[in-house]
Amino acid sequence: MIRPVAAALAVVLRANRILLVQRRNPPDAMLWGCPGGKIETGETIASAALRELLEETGVVAEAVRLLTPFDLLYRRADGLLLGHYVLLPVLCVFCGGRPSAASDAHDASWFDLGAVAGEPHRFSPRLGTLITQALRRVEHDPIDHAPLVD
Repeated sequence: MIRPVAAALAVVLRANRILLVQRRNPPDAMLWGCPGGKIETGETIASAALRELLEETGVVAEAVRLLTPFDLLYRRADGLLLGHYVLLPVLCVFCGGRPSAASDAHDASWFDLGAVAGEPHRFSPRLGTLITQALRRVEHDPIDHAPLVD
């Protein structure tokens, strides 16, 4: 029986760019998406997002806001469900570090926000929606207050 797995994503925006990793493993192998992974037992969503960010990219950030969660259903070509992830995106503010792929990331780099819309086949399917949501949150509620606290 397939059970949902909770995973945190670090959505790191800086200027008009977003920090992405090229995934090494399924379900999004070789596609670019936000750094992230499974939440460990006893770990908060914010802590998981920051840990995964550091492990996959070497970048340090501050978690400031939880964005709208969404489901990722990973299926075989014939439709058989192989995995169900509940993704919990966390908007983060860049603090330091130079992106360098590590852990289960094949590559790590900053991308202009327009590149995601211009070449959607290179990116995780919901990345464009996630970027739009993050930008709206920042526009309506600027990041000028305390970070998420564990």
